[in-house]
Amino acid sequence: MSFFWIKALHIFFMIAWMAGIFYLPRLFVYHAQTNSHEVREQFKIMERKLWFFVTPFAVLTLIFGVVLIYMHGKDWFSASKWLHVKLTLVALVYVYHGYLFVLMRRFAQDKNTHSARFYRFLNEAPVVVLFAIVALAVLKAF
Repeated sequence: MSFFWIKALHIFFMIAWMAGIFYLPRLFVYHAQTNSHEVREQFKIMERKLWFFVTPFAVLTLIFGVVLIYMHGKDWFSASKWLHVKLTLVALVYVYHGYLFVLMRRFAQDKNTHSARFYRFLNEAPVVVLFAIVALAVLKAF
């Protein structure tokens, strides 16, 4: 498979992953606001299905990203300081993804302790990190 196909797949799976993990906390906002048992149960199903739907995209993003780094070579990797910063930020997004799983499990067990406002912030905060990741990848500056 060519370098450009690997890069295209990496970008595609990253976009699909980000779409999912931006939407999941939005579901948490609505879940935290409802008092209806039936609606809470429906949100539990939606949250679980979404998390398990986007998690393979996270894995494929990682796989194709590692392949891209491998294709560039060790010398390029060592010299690309911007990439080291980007990878640190990407690691934070994977931690965020894992934290969403923890929160989803708490909702599933009816043990949510956070407000809808907390989930609104949680939904919006990663946008800044994603912007930095994209800027680093495109500008290759740092």
